Amino acid sequence: MRKSILYFFLWALSKLPFWLLYLLSDFLYLLVYHVFGYRKKVVYKNLHNSFPEKSEAEIKAIANAFYRYFPDIIVEIIKMFSITEKEVLKRIELINPEEVYRHFNAGKAVVGVTAHYGNWELGIHRLSLMTQEPKLIIYKPLNNKDFDYIYNAVRTRFGATMVPMKQILRHIVKLRNHPHISMFVADQTPLYQETDYFMEFLNQDTLVYTGTERIAKMTNFPVVFCEIGRKPQRGHYFCKFTTLVENPQQYAEHEITEIHNKFTEEIIRKNPTYWLWTHNRWKRQRKNKI
Repeated sequence: MRKSILYFFLWALSKLPFWLLYLLSDFLYLLVYHVFGYRKKVVYKNLHNSFPEKSEAEIKAIANAFYRYFPDIIVEIIKMFSITEKEVLKRIELINPEEVYRHFNAGKAVVGVTAHYGNWELGIHRLSLMTQEPKLIIYKPLNNKDFDYIYNAVRTRFGATMVPMKQILRHIVKLRNHPHISMFVADQTPLYQETDYFMEFLNQDTLVYTGTERIAKMTNFPVVFCEIGRKPQRGHYFCKFTTLVENPQQYAEHEITEIHNKFTEEIIRKNPTYWLWTHNRWKRQRKNKI
């Protein structure tokens, strides 16, 4: 009952036109940044550690630009509750979908990788409309079961299948002889029991997931990065695909993990405004060896 009420409220809010939702975003920016300073310490710490070469003025400019964009993600995610197929196609341009289709045409599935960059959530809708082949979105279930249910109901509106991380192997085995794409958001913060691999990411020692690499090497499916970049016009994005690895089984251990994380870093460095800086990405530290 509670989640039904919450879903209806968000759906009703999503029926507002984009221009009105962006007015709401402008107001949220004032509250989040100037009034409440939501996670300001985390954001500034992340920026200082990631870009030690930048001046304080440059750090402040990036932080302000990020907080100006952050509420746009919120209202755009709300809009996902009722956005039409036509509007999704209008809002996200596919730059080179043929990079995925060529793998499908060769009878291969694709291990997709993306990051918390641009509007990765709206990107789920665009990926869903891109192909009739199965789309598996690998995710980490939320602790709040109501929000987890609601977000997954929204994400699957156009045909995507949400798959918890622990169930991915079962789904891929079921589809092993059928072209499909499994999309991983690879820049999340893992638990210690999920991985023990650290690498340098944005100038910091970072615990990273290796699940993308494990699945790729197990199946020998190509690894394709999906970059969701923002266009100059507010609320408009592009989706660009880059094949990072053609034959995963030819790579050394952890090499694929390094490749896709470094590719993510290059995108962030190019324009840091659109990465999720409120995320406490570096809260895991190496355990002291006894």
